[in-house]
Amino acid sequence: MEVPLLVWAVSLALVGALLVVDVVVVSRRPHVPTTAECLRHLALYVGLAVAFGLGVWWTSGGQYAGEFFAGWLTEYSLSVDNLFVFMLIMARFAVPRQYQQTALLVGIVLALVFRAVFILAGAALVSAFSWVFYLFGAFLVWTAWKVGREGMSDDEDEEYSPPLLLRLVQRWFPATSEYHGVRLTVVEGGRRLITPMLVVLVALGATDLLFAFDSIPAIFGLTSEPYLIIMANLFALMGLRQLYFLLGDLLSRLVYLSYGLAVLLGFIGVKLVLEALHTNEVGFINGGEPVPWAPEIPIWVSLGAIVFILGVTAVASLLKSRRDERAALDA
Repeated sequence: MEVPLLVWAVSLALVGALLVVDVVVVSRRPHVPTTAECLRHLALYVGLAVAFGLGVWWTSGGQYAGEFFAGWLTEYSLSVDNLFVFMLIMARFAVPRQYQQTALLVGIVLALVFRAVFILAGAALVSAFSWVFYLFGAFLVWTAWKVGREGMSDDEDEEYSPPLLLRLVQRWFPATSEYHGVRLTVVEGGRRLITPMLVVLVALGATDLLFAFDSIPAIFGLTSEPYLIIMANLFALMGLRQLYFLLGDLLSRLVYLSYGLAVLLGFIGVKLVLEALHTNEVGFINGGEPVPWAPEIPIWVSLGAIVFILGVTAVASLLKSRRDERAALDA
């Protein structure tokens, strides 16, 4: 897929403009967005992603459009999983509702930066070493097993476990006990202190960095086009802030999300390994020749599997939550 430099520039400029508008609006008026506001923004972002995918279909064909939609849906589902952790972080640090928009927006910008770095590094690795697909595939299968096990041990009293970076910040830097709006540092008693808002942003950034390790190999299992990978990640992260406030309690009803993500990541991991076998160049595997029995999974099969897995996960979760609510009422 040949993407002219002008298309790259225009695409990134448009997304950058949307982010700048978000930053300006939120920084000028920190507030809790209304349901109508969330729905408008979310419809805009989803509509832009669908329009982009149709544009790819029109200019480059159904193969690349399918790769974009598959990557976008996968990254979106993984990003929704991030929201659970974001909720735990907000609760752990008692972030006032009117400041959560700012924290989420900064967290999303950090996620974009981290993912861009990982995407560029991953693209360089894939182009230089074809065997890296074996590593990506094995990593995703291991991640699927880990996510599935976490789903089995989930409980309603789960607490946020701070990453090492956050623990170091809290240990080395003196902080205030109260929030000072969205300010990151204040001067008290002649000393410069960090505020809880800065601690929250460090927590969100560290979490985004950890999630990038899962999401980037997953999308490389669906497409190797850097332009599609970057745009799928951009569209997946845009609107997460509104989705956070819009879904609210609904996120807690997705009780089978961990299982769905485990199946999804496992499917993509197996697909990566099969693709690596199909184009094998590793000397100790089949003498460095492609493995003839390794099937190549078409993108339309991958897209259908992703939609099916996510659909079944959502429906089964909502049915389970409804049964639990009725049982609680009967009791």
